Amino acid sequence: MRQFTLSKPILLTLSVLLSAPALAWVPKLEEVTAKNVIDGAYGRRDPVPTFQTLDLTVKEGKFAAGTVTAFAGGEKCVADWLAAPTEFAAGSRPQTITVIGQADQLYFQAQAARDAFGNLTAADALAADLSSKRMPDGQLRVDIAVKGLASEKARQAYNVRLKGSDGKMIAPIRATFVNDFKLIDGSNQVGQSLNVSATTTAITTTSGNTTTTNATTTLTASPNGLWQGTLVYYFEPLKAGIGASDKVELLLRTEADTNCAYSVPLDLGSFS
Repeated sequence: MRQFTLSKPILLTLSVLLSAPALAWVPKLEEVTAKNVIDGAYGRRDPVPTFQTLDLTVKEGKFAAGTVTAFAGGEKCVADWLAAPTEFAAGSRPQTITVIGQADQLYFQAQAARDAFGNLTAADALAADLSSKRMPDGQLRVDIAVKGLASEKARQAYNVRLKGSDGKMIAPIRATFVNDFKLIDGSNQVGQSLNVSATTTAITTTSGNTTTTNATTTLTASPNGLWQGTLVYYFEPLKAGIGASDKVELLLRTEADTNCAYSVPLDLGSFS
């Protein structure tokens, strides 16, 4: 019988492959993934990818790092977006889409522990105290940074779904907002008007036999500008038959009163 031995480079390669976590969204953290995430936060190993972010800002007529197709309304919807990405007369535009699970939240918990000069173990991370501060098992969080909303209230008009390979559309179980909503700098000068009210104050002075009245007008501008901020949606993909490493579509309609709806592919196998 022929015998052989593996060379050191091959052994090293196998060791790296076996020790590296398989990339797939983790619906429920376990010890191996927790330790890898914590070790990455502490600098003991390269950080584990714990999120997927798509940059949908437009550069030279193309999306920076993502693909968008028309789910409804025709390809003109996407063409108009690419042609005028900062023109918001027809509605706001998503800027980035970020997908995360429990592992990403653990990474920030580990960073906080390190900053506090503490040592976080995998057992500590999986205990009830810290796990209760992360999203529940099986949930997936999608953050959508948007720009160009005509009002804060308009953010409630966004309509978002996940779509699996079977074509089933999955509604979020919860939607909320990050408290980062603010008026865009200079938005009052870009395609927006100011509501201006004028207050006139008359001051009368008398000197000798002469009376003089000086009128001072103060203009008060109330902003009617554009808003930007982050929308947050929570999904339960497993209950709808989506696997932890599947490729899915994120479907969205903005607040605009149009037939346009968009599809953005997400890869749950690209992060833990």
